[in-house]
Amino acid sequence: MLSRLALRSEIFRAPLCTSVRCAQTKPAVVSTNESIIVPGFPKPNGQPQPNPFDGPERDLVNFPRPTRLEFPSKTRYLFVPEEWFEFFYKKTGVTGPYVFAAGITTYVLSKEIWVVDHEFPYVLATIGLFYFGWKKFSKPLATYLDKEIDDYEAECNTSRQHELESLKETIESQKKEVWRTEAQKHIFQAKRENIAIQLEAVYRENAIQVYNQVKKRLDYQLELANLKRTVQQRHMVNWIIENVLKSLTNEQEKQSFKRCMVDLQALAAANKA
Repeated sequence: MLSRLALRSEIFRAPLCTSVRCAQTKPAVVSTNESIIVPGFPKPNGQPQPNPFDGPERDLVNFPRPTRLEFPSKTRYLFVPEEWFEFFYKKTGVTGPYVFAAGITTYVLSKEIWVVDHEFPYVLATIGLFYFGWKKFSKPLATYLDKEIDDYEAECNTSRQHELESLKETIESQKKEVWRTEAQKHIFQAKRENIAIQLEAVYRENAIQVYNQVKKRLDYQLELANLKRTVQQRHMVNWIIENVLKSLTNEQEKQSFKRCMVDLQALAAANKA
């Protein structure tokens, strides 16, 4: 009990608790943890991020999560906590804590629980020694502890900052990969168009081949028909000439020859005129 009172005393706590944070609980009204929210990180729907360690049955009102105090709670008379006085104020008024302290002191002295003997001056000497130590070593010790806490906090923040930077780089690389992946749809569209062009080229090549083959066959049929007509005409002319020559006699031939000569001379005279 006395050790707790000594640790909570203003003598030891005033210079040290500024660097060493004391623990205290306070009621929690929301199930969010602001400490895990990274500055600059987008919040879902503009709301604080929920604490991932709080389950659906977590009772933060009756069993709040402990938080660290930046400064120690107030004390009176170097070591008596302020909340003790506030506890008595609600029940006994302003004089209650003093009457209680006086009654307790009277009780322990009257019942000789606290015996005042020849060793009692050692208590005063011990108090004076603690007071001298507080005056002499409190500021250097508090400065040293502040430096240690600042170094530890800087180390924690450095590792945290490095982790945040690595996460930001990962996010940027993932965004770049997403952007590259979105370009794949344009590549797929170009490939589809390229395949469609290739299919169109093959179709047109096949159509040209069919056209050429059909044209060759039609040209063959046309040449065959022309050749057949030419042969028939030549055969018909030869047949007519042969039959005409067979039907003519020598006199008819001479008369036709003479007539041809007369016609030729008439033609020549007409040309000269």
